[in-house]
Amino acid sequence: MKSEAIINVRKTRIENIISLPTVPGNLKRISAIIEKPGLTLDELGRFVASDPALASKVLKMVNSAIYGFPGRITAISYAVMLLGLNVVKGLLLGIAVLDIMEKAMRGLWTHSVGCAVAARCIAEKKGIKDPEDFSIAGLLHDIGKVILVLEYQKEYEKAMEVAAEEKIPIFNAEKYIFSNGHADVAMWLTEKWRFPRNLVEVIANHHNPALSRVAPLETAIIHVADIFVRARGIGFAGDSYVPDLNTQAFDLLNLSDVDIKDILLRIDDATDAIYESTG
Repeated sequence: MKSEAIINVRKTRIENIISLPTVPGNLKRISAIIEKPGLTLDELGRFVASDPALASKVLKMVNSAIYGFPGRITAISYAVMLLGLNVVKGLLLGIAVLDIMEKAMRGLWTHSVGCAVAARCIAEKKGIKDPEDFSIAGLLHDIGKVILVLEYQKEYEKAMEVAAEEKIPIFNAEKYIFSNGHADVAMWLTEKWRFPRNLVEVIANHHNPALSRVAPLETAIIHVADIFVRARGIGFAGDSYVPDLNTQAFDLLNLSDVDIKDILLRIDDATDAIYESTG
């Protein structure tokens, strides 16, 4: 019961992200707009366009390896229309935490962008409509780590030490220190930010895809994308180990050897652009 009470206090604290003293102003501002009830594409587009620095970063991301659009996109209004409300919301969050990620855990942003690229590649292989949604799930899947580092830096550093000493994945070390992990934190926030149920579930269960009930295929894609990127050594996600691949999730995707080879080649081809995105 004591552990449950501590988790509830932490959940309430993290859900009130706008009032957290450690959270930078740009993340608070973006958090406030994206959780607004009835937010429209036009309203979100005007918000982005009103901030030249933010608009520049959005266009840089839209034209990056994450999406791979054939032509260069130069207008915010077109980018918003092309990507849709939830993708743009996710993109804004990704941009808001870019600098935080690199300060909190060097290499985490690169890992997240790599996962976004891999997830999109797998979704395309499966012929899934709107693969951009998977890019966002890949980009945000570890956002809980950023919030934990911001609010509990010493404790999170201890979690990384435990992961290294015990040779266990960071998400297991987090549970040892916090009783819950980054996936839970990300779930709390994506629910508060009014993201679709599918995206919330994918982020919550990307380490345990068998728990996914609403979006098993989508969760399997992010799980496998995360493993592929870790196996390729792109970025850093808090530990030096490649977690076990969930065979049920892998079988659900039914990727051929040719598919896997092509996905890995596309990840490798995008690596330079992925590292450039940290600049």
